[in-house]
Amino acid sequence: MSNTKHRLIHVAAAVILDRDKRVLLARRPDDKHQGGLWEFPGGKVEAGEAVPDALDRELHEELGIRVRGARPLIQIPHHYADKSVLLDVFVVDQFDGEAHGREGQPVRWVSLDELSGYRFPAANQPILAAARLPARMLITGEAADMAQYLACTQRALALGLRWVMLRAPALSESDFCDLYRQLLPLCDAAGATLAVNCELALANSLGARALHLNRHRLARLDARDAFQGEWLSASCHDDSELARAAALGLDFVTLSPLAPTRSHPQATSLGWPGFARLCSDATLPVYALGGLGESDLGDAWVHGAQGVAAISAWWG
Repeated sequence: MSNTKHRLIHVAAAVILDRDKRVLLARRPDDKHQGGLWEFPGGKVEAGEAVPDALDRELHEELGIRVRGARPLIQIPHHYADKSVLLDVFVVDQFDGEAHGREGQPVRWVSLDELSGYRFPAANQPILAAARLPARMLITGEAADMAQYLACTQRALALGLRWVMLRAPALSESDFCDLYRQLLPLCDAAGATLAVNCELALANSLGARALHLNRHRLARLDARDAFQGEWLSASCHDDSELARAAALGLDFVTLSPLAPTRSHPQATSLGWPGFARLCSDATLPVYALGGLGESDLGDAWVHGAQGVAAISAWWG
């Protein structure tokens, strides 16, 4: 297969959500590029056209709807053998009209859990992860005892957090496992994913659904399938780590530090310009991490992030 990179075709695409949080998919015509596969609706951005305007125009032409509310989700550069595309993807959760295939294309409302049952073009794979991932991610902080770990996590779940990363380097392996088993039913009851930040072997022994690797564990990882769970992510700090995470097929990463933090006061901060530069070349969802909280979500989305990961912002 040729590795030649062609001029990027800029495409605006949408993860369209209805009131039940179902996603609208459209099936590509058999005679077009990647024909027969399902995709997130959208189309080419014309020369001189603003991306939001292109998105509204394309969704009206294809589906008969008008966009009333949208936010950036992810940008993905992807190189096929015969063409290169830049997918500029938005979440559209407010629109006028009833979506239907105006060009005769089949369309279907699908729950987030059903997305894995559909075949998509390769460029759409990171969108599948981004569509299912939340905008806010809690990383557990310090606690005096098990009771405080549980109480702080419960407070975060009550705030609507739906992804909890258990990071507790001060605990023994036995205590870490015990805490995981106590937190899991709390997260399950809230519809939240409980991830672990630990050694690969320990995550597999726990039967963890999600594992987050620190930069050293990412460097030692040989293959994605070494983890037996569903979600695999990693901490990244530069372009080489981002490239390694993408090459291994990880689902998402955190990128830090964006701003100074109490835990890493001497680390060089990326700032939003540095974050956006690294994020622009990433081919998987990226969470901004380091000195951020709820009020930073808007800036995070504008600069290419999936959302914000934080300890202090949501840890009691």
